Amino acid sequence: MDSKAWFLLSLLPAVACHAHAAEPQDDFIEVVPDTGPDTTSAPIGHPVMAELTSAPEVPTKISRRHPARVIVNLTVNEVERDIAPGIRYTFWTFGGQVPGKFIRVRQGDVVEVHLKNDPSNKLPHSIELHAVTGPGGGSASSFTAPGQESKFTFRATLPGLYIYDDATPPALTQVANGMYGLILVEPPGGLGPVAHEYYVMQGELYTTGKYHAPGLQTFDLEKAVDERPTYVLFDGAEGSLVGDKALTAKTGDTIRIYFGNGGPNLDASFHVSGAILDRVYADGGATSQEHVQTARVPPGGAAIIELTLDAPGTYALIDRALARASKGAAGELRVEGPSRDDLLSPRQAALAYQGEPVAAPPIRTAGDPVLELGQATFSRTCAACHLPTGLGVPNVFPPLARSDYLASMTKQQLIGQVLHGLTGPITVLGTTYDAQPMPSLTFLSNDEIAATLTYVRAAFGNALPPITTAEVASVRGQTSSVP
Repeated sequence: MDSKAWFLLSLLPAVACHAHAAEPQDDFIEVVPDTGPDTTSAPIGHPVMAELTSAPEVPTKISRRHPARVIVNLTVNEVERDIAPGIRYTFWTFGGQVPGKFIRVRQGDVVEVHLKNDPSNKLPHSIELHAVTGPGGGSASSFTAPGQESKFTFRATLPGLYIYDDATPPALTQVANGMYGLILVEPPGGLGPVAHEYYVMQGELYTTGKYHAPGLQTFDLEKAVDERPTYVLFDGAEGSLVGDKALTAKTGDTIRIYFGNGGPNLDASFHVSGAILDRVYADGGATSQEHVQTARVPPGGAAIIELTLDAPGTYALIDRALARASKGAAGELRVEGPSRDDLLSPRQAALAYQGEPVAAPPIRTAGDPVLELGQATFSRTCAACHLPTGLGVPNVFPPLARSDYLASMTKQQLIGQVLHGLTGPITVLGTTYDAQPMPSLTFLSNDEIAATLTYVRAAFGNALPPITTAEVASVRGQTSSVP
């Protein structure tokens, strides 16, 4: 990007979020009547220290029955963290993690914000809260140099779920590096009870290296301006909501997800595979829609999502713009409970397609890092066409199982086809395929290509020698496809 473009970008003002003060609303998200006991430890007139939590945790529901002066302490930390194993990035954060701390206050509260900029940081920062009614949302009041602390107050006038971020110019750079979080302004009486509350945010990363390029990555401003993210992530990292980090529930539990989209550029299309969302409160406001399949959330926006799952199992959380899911926007919600075959039966038949090969039993990959990487990359990149069994799709995508085509190709030819794509007819096991071209997969690293080809050549009944990273690197260095 030339110096003129950078100068113009740096002059972009912070977007002020305007709202109009109003009386407390009674129709916001199943509001509970404000008649319960006041269990706050602070008497009226005394300040309250805000409980702040890191994703996916949410602070405890507010039980006090009166507005208060709520003190919010946030520290900006510029920290090096993992995007994925072996891939590092220097994130700018509210509180050391992406997204920033979850803030929970009550409508009518006077919120006293203390923003501290760690002395080890290199840049000034600020905070703009979309819950603020006033120009700049607090950004001008909170501009803070490294080693300094700023203080300002605002009144939480309207209930809702709001983004906060860093509006220090250029705001694009601040947000793209991780400076965003959520603040919930509860109505008097709070929200309706649920069994679980979770905090999830989506955001983009623009790195100089390609997807999964190893080592410490740096920010690529040109990619950010062109809206070409390298990663689209839940909670700041790949795998942040997978495995032992997955969200959990039991069948029949009511679940509320506070979902925000830090952006800075792309819409989020939040989808739970196998679930119909009970209610989605669009942009975190008072209006809800029922029986939603995918919740669309703009950059700088948020949604309150409520769902109940009646069948046990692992539900995928994804951005349904599927290219983004393949860049990291994927998680899991694991639900325990008795089976419900009346809702969804298990497989009732498993018959081989007539004339097609029967897939061989899967190979064991546990303990072999190359095969584990190959299987993971195959599942993410190749299985949609060739199927997890390697059988392919009849007359559309050729099988990889017991493939005479794989056996006839040299290593260099196979590597070249992965790097440069493949068009035109090919014959596999006596059947000619010419319906769909194979795209170029140059975004995969040399390690990923070598591991994937090694996995395919060892799995599905194939028994072919492995392919090394050095062999992939040699072919990648050539200027044209290997015939």
